[in-house]
Amino acid sequence: MTNKAVIVFSGGQDSTTCLIHALTHYDEIHCITFDYGQRHIAEIEVAQHLSKKLGVTVHKTLDVSLLNELAISSLTRDNIPVPTVNSSGESLPSTFVPGRNILFLTLASIYAYQVQAKTVITGVCETDFSGYPDCRDEFVKALNKALELGMDYQLQLETPLMWLNKAETWALADYYNQLELVREQTLTCYNGIKGSGCSDCDACHLRAKGLNEFLTNKEQVTRSLKAKLSLK
Repeated sequence: MTNKAVIVFSGGQDSTTCLIHALTHYDEIHCITFDYGQRHIAEIEVAQHLSKKLGVTVHKTLDVSLLNELAISSLTRDNIPVPTVNSSGESLPSTFVPGRNILFLTLASIYAYQVQAKTVITGVCETDFSGYPDCRDEFVKALNKALELGMDYQLQLETPLMWLNKAETWALADYYNQLELVREQTLTCYNGIKGSGCSDCDACHLRAKGLNEFLTNKEQVTRSLKAKLSLK
């Protein structure tokens, strides 16, 4: 029986690192990218390019633009400025898109049901993140249970990065000899700039801080990564 997985794939650092990791663990990978009218629409093209470059044969882009009508965020509204790293002090930053991961993981799970995949992979993390409630382990476990009950289907929402900090996520890309690809070709920036990004938004700050920590303490960070993921 073919070991299949579906991955929610945005073309950013986290989902690309998850894809690289998953390619060594599954026989067949299906990538799903969501077009929800996001501000940085370039991520769709980046995701399509990266999945092809990494050898994924099935990549679907789904139109979920209804989310744009319902979810008010600086990532769905051009008139709401993307906060800089020093300007965000609210409990939930304006870049939070309410319901996004609920919708994405639900649709990815429905797709997994149809192709008989038992795993849906997402790059959410609650170690180094912007405080989004739908990136937390508690949320993922609760949704996982609801999806299994609602579809009467055994399914695992897999979160390889959940307990990794950003430095360890960089170490994971390096472990698979894909550090430069992730560094130069992914799009994480909230302002839609590929690679190192705008250097001003929260996403770029977390990314750059993690990379600097990894490059400065490479051996120590790699040891920590291997211990957390039981890598050799």
